[in-house]
Amino acid sequence: MIAPFMPGAARKILDQIGQKRRQELHFDDIRKWGGLKPGSTVIRGEALFPRVEYKKEEEAPVKTFESLPDISYEEFQKVDLRVAKVLEAEAVPKSAKLVKLKIDCGEVRTIVAGILQDYKPEDLVGKSIVVVVNLKPHKAHGIESRGMLLATDAQKGGLALVVFDKDALPGAKVR
Repeated sequence: MIAPFMPGAARKILDQIGQKRRQELHFDDIRKWGGLKPGSTVIRGEALFPRVEYKKEEEAPVKTFESLPDISYEEFQKVDLRVAKVLEAEAVPKSAKLVKLKIDCGEVRTIVAGILQDYKPEDLVGKSIVVVVNLKPHKAHGIESRGMLLATDAQKGGLALVVFDKDALPGAKVR
């Protein structure tokens, strides 16, 4: 009865129950009881419909990253993260990477950041960013920088700034 739908499987079944292979299979051949010849040898063949074995998906390896040594909560509290609104931004002359930013982080100060390859200075004005405000000042291309903005590697290359999805008050502590 399966021959019209699965002719290959029907032929394999007949082979396994010891019946001669027929060119054509007819429905009339199965209407009468006793159509199989006595004494036929049953042949154990390969499974007609082999069991599908699903391989357990390999678990994704746990992503690891290099980390600095652990610090205590008290040590972390020494880092002063603040909301800063970018008031002005300009490329640092004779530098391919540096941008000079005038920010309001509760007080107006200047920071220098290496983000010029990823951000145009005019696109930074008005953004609220996260800044570490208690770093010791340092000079970059002769400009004193009093803080450091937070950024990370973007998925498609370059940098992504840490910004806020809602308006945040300049100078507010980030916690």
